Amino acid sequence: MRDQLPPGLPPDPFAGDPDDPSAALDAIEPGQPLDPAERLAVEEDLADLAVYEALLAPRGVRGLVVCCEDCHQDHYHDWDMLRANLLQLLVDGTVRPHEPAFDPAPDAYVTWD
Repeated sequence: MRDQLPPGLPPDPFAGDPDDPSAALDAIEPGQPLDPAERLAVEEDLADLAVYEALLAPRGVRGLVVCCEDCHQDHYHDWDMLRANLLQLLVDGTVRPHEPAFDPAPDAYVTWD
């Protein structure tokens, strides 16, 4: 495995593979550390996420849906992936690429609102 990933992310399927396709990502410049205001905002989002999950998961809500500004399509994020993304932002200021939800049930997701 390339590095220690935050909890919630699946194991690296290419761990130890000399032809690891993610090697191309090594050329990408690393993220910038968050400034204190950005860090606080991410920490507040993590706290909100914990509350939302505690209240909504028992009702069958799997996570949040966000309309992507780039492609103008809804993206469905499970609780664990959201938490991992926010934790990764705190660690190094980036969000790692991830697979979209496979065949999500839109009724099982809510917005931040």
